[in-house]
Amino acid sequence: MPPAPTSRGDLHYEIVDQVAPWRQPRDAILFHHGIGASAGIWAGWFPALADAHRLVSFDMRGYGRSHIPGPDFAWSLALMVEDLFAVADAAGLPRFHLVGESIGGTVALAAALAQPGRIATLTVSNGAHLGASIQRVEAWRRQLDEGGTKAWSDAFMHDRFHDDALSAEQWAWFAEQQERWPPASILSALRVLIGTDLSSRLKDIACPTLLLHPDGSPFIPVAVMAELHRLLPDSELNVIGRSRHGLPYSHAARCASLLRTFLDSPRLDVARTS
Repeated sequence: MPPAPTSRGDLHYEIVDQVAPWRQPRDAILFHHGIGASAGIWAGWFPALADAHRLVSFDMRGYGRSHIPGPDFAWSLALMVEDLFAVADAAGLPRFHLVGESIGGTVALAAALAQPGRIATLTVSNGAHLGASIQRVEAWRRQLDEGGTKAWSDAFMHDRFHDDALSAEQWAWFAEQQERWPPASILSALRVLIGTDLSSRLKDIACPTLLLHPDGSPFIPVAVMAELHRLLPDSELNVIGRSRHGLPYSHAARCASLLRTFLDSPRLDVARTS
């Protein structure tokens, strides 16, 4: 299929449409991955969702088959939100369920604020309303300068996963995807988060929100997600035990099951028919 066009480069996206023909059509689900991840991390979610929803995933700007900006490109959270809606427009999604992980979760929160009428529900996995610190940017820069993308990725893998969380094949695949990230994209995307604080605006997010969080992320303490839960008017929080920042990949089946239960809830059925 053709890519999603934007004024600053195209974005690659894919649609999985395996909705059972006897089902009443529901809003599609759009997935946004984070830094170091790829659209492929959502594959483990699809079996629990594909019979009832069209599923749309994409390579975020700076990675994979999407536009790779040059060194002078002006990255911003607003641009990432525009990218998300460009993919939604290209996929023909006037209204959709939105799932974001890590920086994708922050983008998802900002998207729900930017165009609330288009977001049916919001799911944030291992993401937050608060951004990164300059210290983390500098630490990642040192890793990239001293050992390249592989050294950065090797260290990041242990921030993402317990040693026994994945099969050898799963570990190798994720590491390979992560090592493909251009260093400039890694640092530019991370810089977008510096100083980001959506706290004062969260009260304006009215859509039902599912929060999925690891008990052991080295980047986002559970207390930060608990505060996000407190500030969102209509949210449900699930903390997943023995997990790190790679939660949506290492615990894909568990996360997808929680999302399916959330989307199948009678409360949302009432909202769909009202």
